[in-house]
Amino acid sequence: MSNGTILIADDDRRIVKIVTLCLEQEGYKVVAAQDGEEAVRLASAIKPDLVVMDIMMPKLDGLEACQKIKMVVDVPIVILSAKDDVVDKIVGFKMGVDDYQTKPFSPAELA
Repeated sequence: MSNGTILIADDDRRIVKIVTLCLEQEGYKVVAAQDGEEAVRLASAIKPDLVVMDIMMPKLDGLEACQKIKMVVDVPIVILSAKDDVVDKIVGFKMGVDDYQTKPFSPAELA
């Protein structure tokens, strides 16, 4: 039985694999995107219960993708990023991000 669907968007396949394994162990269905444009397309199509997104991605950065996703789907978004400056976090929250975790991160805490 699934606890819901989570969209993870990160161009680092290792991060995607780690997060996917951790969330699937908690009973979530996980769908992955490799860039911001794909994340927006998938979010519009599947209407996930949560989005976990990196900021620094090809084609469309995570913050721009968050804005586009929020225009079509009312979904909480967690940023998972190596950018750990307070200014980056404030910008993220002003752009509609609901939570911000920095890399390196604890997969258990994320779950």
